[in-house]
Amino acid sequence: MKKILVIRFSSIGDIILTTPVLRCLKQQYPEAEIHFLTKAKFSELLAHNPYITRIHAISESVREVADALRSESYDYVVDLHRNLRSSQTKRLLRKPSGTIRKLNFRKWLLASFHVNFMPDIHIVDRYFDAVRSLGVNNDNAGLDFLAGQDSTPEWEEKVPDAFRHDVIALVIGGTYFTKKIPEKLVLEIASLLKKRVVILGGPGEKDEGERIVSQLGNKAFNACGLLSIGASAEALRASTAVITGDTGLMHIASALKKPIVSVWGNTVPAFGMYPYLPGNEHLSFISEVDGLKCRPCSKLGFEKCPKKHFRCMTEQNVTAIAKFLATSGK
Repeated sequence: MKKILVIRFSSIGDIILTTPVLRCLKQQYPEAEIHFLTKAKFSELLAHNPYITRIHAISESVREVADALRSESYDYVVDLHRNLRSSQTKRLLRKPSGTIRKLNFRKWLLASFHVNFMPDIHIVDRYFDAVRSLGVNNDNAGLDFLAGQDSTPEWEEKVPDAFRHDVIALVIGGTYFTKKIPEKLVLEIASLLKKRVVILGGPGEKDEGERIVSQLGNKAFNACGLLSIGASAEALRASTAVITGDTGLMHIASALKKPIVSVWGNTVPAFGMYPYLPGNEHLSFISEVDGLKCRPCSKLGFEKCPKKHFRCMTEQNVTAIAKFLATSGK
């Protein structure tokens, strides 16, 4: 096996979750070149990964890199996305391939009728099904996130010194509203914490972050919209613990082996995307409201609660979260 192409186009968390496959491919086929096909806006996540020989990045269409991919003469294609683009890529290359089982029908049953036929395994282990025919096995060493040194100056420049050590990172960002930790819940949690808090999110959460800081005073710093992914990872690395919804930063925190409180709203860990910490499961505290007949309501998320009460977030056990955090950083 001389050259292997791995495909995962998006998004942050899903790409981080492919890193055990990349590592094990390279370690178990040390002479092979490992190439990765993804969207350009996510290529930063893998730019410093030592197991990857080359990244092929697209804006929208596989046609943008079709000639380059054909010229590589791959021996095997690992499809960890299983969508139209990845199918087009496999047809283009006509090489032996392995593909993840996305289990979309089972996810639909769980989200629509709350009938759970999902396997009780993490999606990382399902990713390994795509390389099983190559004899590649999971080393159970967890996720990788390998940022370059260029992220450190940005983090040091934009985050005050008082918030660069002995802090808790609190992630309020997210693609969907129903997966994000609500402002009121953030304030409830932060009020019970004895440490300073760094608020992380994108530009869309900047105003919310300012409102939170106005309530918490000098106990909190709003980094929403200020930091790149790499610099946000530095903020996670410097923290003693991380509080986050079901987000990409949750998976980066897992790669950094940080104590994590993952707060679950409309999605559920049963989908297989919970913090992946093999051998370090004690670092993970999953916070969710059990017994809600409406949950899960989607495998992804919504812009507002379909039932209009949002009890999956508003009824979180704040005391249990604070108790975990009080001991996790010691």
